[in-house]
Amino acid sequence: MQIPDQAPVMTLPNVALFPQALLPLHIFEPRYRKMLDQVLHSNRLFIVAMRKPGATREVPFSVAGLGLVRVCVGNADGSSHMILQGVTRVELTGTVSSRPFRVCRIRALETPARDSVTIDALMAKVRDLVSERIRQELPALDTSVKSISVKEIVASLERLRDPDRVADLVSWSLLRGAAERQTILETLEVEARLKHLIHFLMAEINLQRIYKLK
Repeated sequence: MQIPDQAPVMTLPNVALFPQALLPLHIFEPRYRKMLDQVLHSNRLFIVAMRKPGATREVPFSVAGLGLVRVCVGNADGSSHMILQGVTRVELTGTVSSRPFRVCRIRALETPARDSVTIDALMAKVRDLVSERIRQELPALDTSVKSISVKEIVASLERLRDPDRVADLVSWSLLRGAAERQTILETLEVEARLKHLIHFLMAEINLQRIYKLK
């Protein structure tokens, strides 16, 4: 897929779009309805950027996710429900226009080469933590989800050999904090990304342990 040099930007609080992730969206604001109409008649690509917390204006983080509209269903009231699939990380390098919606110049961000020995050890640690984190969540899950064993989930994760994808998938699926997800999104080097992920997973596991002791 050819990555454009500019794209529309949707700025949302607490949302980081990772490559390959599927993000359901309800498009109802007039500006984003106009944006979606333009996108559907061009390359079906737009950016989801997390809004910087505490900013007086709608300011996006400079690293965001470029997504492809996979499914879009229009509603009678003019709004739409859609599924956006993450394509790649991008850096917002400048604003082309801000009305009726923001359009930014972008640069695709690539993952640098990595040391496979170190990465393998970090991947093994991530799988162990994912297994423990899922066990903590099982009591809160519905019956249909409980029917899938922890071993099956971890086995599915082991079949993914690309550490880049594993780090993003686990971050998207299991990290609760918006700041933590944005940190992972902004970390290009996969070794550092996995180390961040391990730190965040351990913190969440420890919080759950403390919560259960109360």
